[in-house]
Amino acid sequence: MKPTSLMTICLLSLSTLSFAQAPSGDAAKPPQQPKARFDCSQAKDPKACEERRAKMRAARDRADKACQGKQGVERRDCMRRELCAQSQDPKGCEDHAAKMKARMQAARKACEGQPAGERRECVRQEMRKQEK
Repeated sequence: MKPTSLMTICLLSLSTLSFAQAPSGDAAKPPQQPKARFDCSQAKDPKACEERRAKMRAARDRADKACQGKQGVERRDCMRRELCAQSQDPKGCEDHAAKMKARMQAARKACEGQPAGERRECVRQEMRKQEK
């Protein structure tokens, strides 16, 4: 056997072994818990904060179960109806949701025609402008 062919065989066998190693990058990382939007440990009353969060999580789980199988706009509307029905002020919740929907539509319209990455940031900026 020629030395070059022997070298080629060795390199091929080593290269296939390198693919058999443990996954690296995102596959090697353990799944992360979603980040909380608010840290209750820094609230005035952490225990009450945690209770509120648990209550909201339970309401969302019930709404999620009720809207199972629906997708897109139909799911979003179902989730809004279910969550508002469970709130202390269902009418106020519906009014707020309608107001936010109108703001989002206006922001999206203002950002039409921009590339996807820039559009997302544009919508955020438009929503902040409307907030003031």
